[in-house]
Amino acid sequence: MAKQVLFIHSGGPQGDQQGSSGLLRHLKNELGPGYEVSAPRMPDPENPKYSEWRNVLKEELAALEDGSILIGHSIGGSALFKILSEEELGKTFEKVISIAAPFWGMNEEWQLEDFHLVEDFSSRSSLLPDVVLFHSIGDDIVPFEHMERYMENLPKATVRQIPGNDHIFLDGLPDLADEIRKV
Repeated sequence: MAKQVLFIHSGGPQGDQQGSSGLLRHLKNELGPGYEVSAPRMPDPENPKYSEWRNVLKEELAALEDGSILIGHSIGGSALFKILSEEELGKTFEKVISIAAPFWGMNEEWQLEDFHLVEDFSSRSSLLPDVVLFHSIGDDIVPFEHMERYMENLPKATVRQIPGNDHIFLDGLPDLADEIRKV
């Protein structure tokens, strides 16, 4: 049976060659038939509201088998951390991977309030079998200081610093498939 992977995309436009499209396409090609990658359409990605995303996430997470892998790109990573730290889902996940996730509320520029994490989110989280954080050192959309905040709050997480300034990864993220195959 194929290993289940749930991919939650970024905010903003989601057409071909936009948003998480290239990253997702590359991931599916790299993983091949041994993995069942699902990527639900999230509500209004150009104006995301956590309550709407939470409803979709709860439904998608409920449909997964124990031991599945979760991936969130940009605001998709923020949404995964939030739901996993606030909801009792009755599931265990093998790995949670965040790619270039904003840490909402860290300063005045990053105030999408409904995506803020509770202060002690890492201690209340059911997500922690294995967390991997990917982030470009020179990310030109979500600065690397966001990764540093996650590192402070998730000290056991595996940190994958990526050279360069990419945020969208239209050509994929080669180390992502390798990280998933470690499971």
